[in-house]
Amino acid sequence: MTKRINIGGVPIGGGSKIAVQSMTNTDTKDVEATVRQTEALVKNGCDLVRISIYDMDCIEPLKEIISRCSVPIIGDIHFDYKIAVSAIEAGIHKIRINPGNIGGKEKVREVSRAAKNAGIPIRVGANSGSVPLDLLNTYGGVNEKSMVEAALRNVRILEESGFDDICISVKCSDVPTMVKSYELISSKCEYPLHLGVTEAGTLENSVIKSSVGVGSLLLRGIGDTVRISVTGSPEREPVIAKRILKACGLIDEGVNVVSCPTCARTGIDVQRIAEMIEREFSDVKDNITIAVMGCVVNGPGEAKSADIGIAGGKGSFVIFKNGQVYKTCKNGNGTGEFMDEIRKMLDEERKQIK
Repeated sequence: MTKRINIGGVPIGGGSKIAVQSMTNTDTKDVEATVRQTEALVKNGCDLVRISIYDMDCIEPLKEIISRCSVPIIGDIHFDYKIAVSAIEAGIHKIRINPGNIGGKEKVREVSRAAKNAGIPIRVGANSGSVPLDLLNTYGGVNEKSMVEAALRNVRILEESGFDDICISVKCSDVPTMVKSYELISSKCEYPLHLGVTEAGTLENSVIKSSVGVGSLLLRGIGDTVRISVTGSPEREPVIAKRILKACGLIDEGVNVVSCPTCARTGIDVQRIAEMIEREFSDVKDNITIAVMGCVVNGPGEAKSADIGIAGGKGSFVIFKNGQVYKTCKNGNGTGEFMDEIRKMLDEERKQIK
């Protein structure tokens, strides 16, 4: 089990639930835009949000952003230790730095001293584009050995400064290398690990790479916090992260839509109904499985574990609950009836909880 750290009240590691992160792409100096995007990320499932603090003029806006946002804010800082120290003084909840580019060991000591006094963690690590040349030469390029040694070199700089409130990442855009790097570093230290496939690309590529890379590690108990990287708007990132966590059995909240791939027997528009359900109930926290099956031949049987489902037929369809036929309806207004039944089920569950 990894060591537990605390980021503005959100525990990371030590058996805590996996925390979901994302990063804004607004200009940090634009307070309104940054707060608005941060809260959109929170609505979509973020526990933590990282923002880029790229010069000293970001510090004053940062103070207002921190005061107005509902989740802990992480500062992403490079090259200038003074920016890191100023961000800590402004109330940031965690900083992400690369000790190798922040200005030398003495500057790292100043940053770690400020973080220790403020009681906030530091994330360090390596990615495939930041491995030092000497390690590339020693280990024959970018691979799990050079990545992990680069990360541990940064960890040692902090440890030598008397700081151990640390989170580590070893991100790579190549999924096999990323997986091997996290496997290796998890065997070498007990610091919590921040998972991600860096530069994963556009939405479809990111979903595939992140599901394989992040998902495979989570299934083996490796990882304490995740960020899914998507080129463009970050607002899809926490949604994907939550679905990966649910698919891995690590969270039991949110709607799980089970739908068949369709065939010649298909009697309803499976794709349209499944997508409608995903949109309609995307912010529902209840743990509920909804099945959309194209035919009545295998529908109930294939979705026995579903709480509620629909299966198509010739001119009619059936709604089933807990694997049993509940109602037979005529095609036409059937989708509306099905949606109503889902809402009723959710209302009943909430009444029972109360």
